[in-house]
Amino acid sequence: MAAGHRVTIYEVADRAGVSISTVSNVLNKPDRVSRETRERVLAAVDALGFVPKVQAVSLARRGTGRIGVMAPFTSYGSYLRRLSGLLTAATELEIDVLVFDHESAALASSPVLASMPVHGRLDGLVVMGLRIEDAIADRLRERRLPTVAVDADSALFSRVMIDDHAGGRTAAEHLRERGHRHVGYLLERQVSDYESQAIKRLAGFREVIAAAGGSVTVARSDNSVDNGRRAAAALLDAADRPTAIMAHHDALAIGVLLAARDRGLRVPQDVAVMGFDDGEMAVAADLTTVRQPFEESGSTALSVLLGHLGGSDLRSTTVLDVRLIARSTT
Repeated sequence: MAAGHRVTIYEVADRAGVSISTVSNVLNKPDRVSRETRERVLAAVDALGFVPKVQAVSLARRGTGRIGVMAPFTSYGSYLRRLSGLLTAATELEIDVLVFDHESAALASSPVLASMPVHGRLDGLVVMGLRIEDAIADRLRERRLPTVAVDADSALFSRVMIDDHAGGRTAAEHLRERGHRHVGYLLERQVSDYESQAIKRLAGFREVIAAAGGSVTVARSDNSVDNGRRAAAALLDAADRPTAIMAHHDALAIGVLLAARDRGLRVPQDVAVMGFDDGEMAVAADLTTVRQPFEESGSTALSVLLGHLGGSDLRSTTVLDVRLIARSTT
């Protein structure tokens, strides 16, 4: 073969005695091709030195073509953004993705996976924002189903996450630098007693304010703008009204802004307001917030999962950075 010649998919198909579409399926959707055909095509790939995407070859050798993603999608728009990042990466590799909605961990009496994805064959699973109970984790391991947890703790599986404790500290440091010492915190209500993202974030926030000689008054709210608006009333109507209020996420912070407007309070002159996430509503409201890399967390989770599908048993923890986005509300 001439030096510098780049082997094409047509040559692979000719050598393997299959169609071009079959070669494409072997490399991108191998579950649609018989094992015998897949091995013949891969032998041609190796013999000719054909260089497709490395991940596609890894998937083909493992017979991988479908993964599941489970998260509380209908409860939080942020998980749809994570899914978007994962789907963009999966589309490039032509991997099928099955999506499973799940009750929010904050609302569940037991914040664990209540059921297993059983619809169709799965080669891997990504679980977002849900703690994986030990019994279910053991079941996943018994089934040899590679699993990655996003924004959730896991003793057995690889994780992709942010440091919520550090995120809370970042928010508090911003308010501390602006002279705020008596601060309110709008925490999302949770039914069960477990160390959630919200609890970790609040702990980091409290550390910074306490170290500055200040205090944090906590109010709890269910997950919506309207509930945040009602819950903020307890903070804003208090005789010792806080000079700033931090909300666990942007939707609750919008509720605080509306409650302040209801009372004729100026933001940030009378009360500063912060959120966490930096979604579209934060941009629209010109809200100071802490930005999470949602799309990146989804694509990173897929990349970690592909590593496991490629044969890696190394459990990893990937911590993504957050950063302060200062706007007019502080």
